[in-house]
Amino acid sequence: MLDPEQNSAFNDHYLDMDYDLSQVFFITTANSMQSIPAPLLDRMEVLELSSYLEGEKVHIAREFLLPRQWKLHGLKPENMDLTDEALLEIIRSYTRESGVRNLERQIAALCRKTAIRLVDANDTSLRVTITDKDLEELLGVKKYRYDEKENHPQPGVVAGLAYTGAGGDILYIETVIMPGNGKIQVTGKLGDVMKESAQAAFSYIRSRSSQLGLRPDFYKDVDIHVHVPEGAVPKDGPSAGITLATAIASALLGIPVRDDVCMTGEITLRGRVLAIGGLREKLLAASRSGMKTVLVPADNEKDLKEVPEEILKSLDIHFVRDADEVLPLALMASKEEIFSGEASHALTHSLRASRSLSQDLGGAVL
Repeated sequence: MLDPEQNSAFNDHYLDMDYDLSQVFFITTANSMQSIPAPLLDRMEVLELSSYLEGEKVHIAREFLLPRQWKLHGLKPENMDLTDEALLEIIRSYTRESGVRNLERQIAALCRKTAIRLVDANDTSLRVTITDKDLEELLGVKKYRYDEKENHPQPGVVAGLAYTGAGGDILYIETVIMPGNGKIQVTGKLGDVMKESAQAAFSYIRSRSSQLGLRPDFYKDVDIHVHVPEGAVPKDGPSAGITLATAIASALLGIPVRDDVCMTGEITLRGRVLAIGGLREKLLAASRSGMKTVLVPADNEKDLKEVPEEILKSLDIHFVRDADEVLPLALMASKEEIFSGEASHALTHSLRASRSLSQDLGGAVL
């Protein structure tokens, strides 16, 4: 049907009729390209549309969604006053989407509650004001947790940036070091690509062991566990590479990661930082989460023209080409302290403390 070489003689097998579809312009839509069969995708010109920003959603709600729902529910603009703070809270805590379909549903629910109040009061001139503090009473408890950043720096805990079907999101990666025999475990319902990124990040750290002040065979005495919280949510993609590398390095060196820094970028075995997608949405997530500094691949600098100016003004964006540039910007230590022999002493001290604790516990069941 879509093949221009033969759709002039398309035959509908159900109706057993011939159709000339050569002059028909087909438009199809999908939320994800991963599920589209390759032969079908090959016959299409793909146009990717970015998700709406929060400011755009508020504008759409004010200019279009609210007036339409007022009309459908028999309300007048003077009957209902929905504050901007309430609209923003609905977008952040009651919807998680790239579009505005669920936002309109929530607005419709508020219109119904407003109409009921007018009927109960028997006063069609009543004005109902809805603030963000009224939403739990009207819409129930919050459905989604708004992006929350860590309140204090910790070793091995790094904020990454992810791109989902609902837009950008903050993705924390946690790493712990334990006495062991060289095992690395990666959990959090991760896809194969992200697991391979963790292996590449670990191999990069091993290749830089001498510069980081670690013994070449340090990995033989430790087990490393990398976990990405919200384990029920599938996660995949290569763009967490430098986040994984920073988390592992921070845990091994015992140096906390700044809590106002987040990052995105694929990593190679040599430590090169490669370009990623969804930069617009990722920077929005960083801005609304209160992050101050964002580390982005240098190859993505050209994509900043798609990012609104108000978001760029709220962030200090650093473009990095190599993972060696990432660590001094992310860790709470100078470049000299990171790339020195002090790290090996910190790791040795940490392992000794862990072994001592294990011996003290003896046969206790935890």
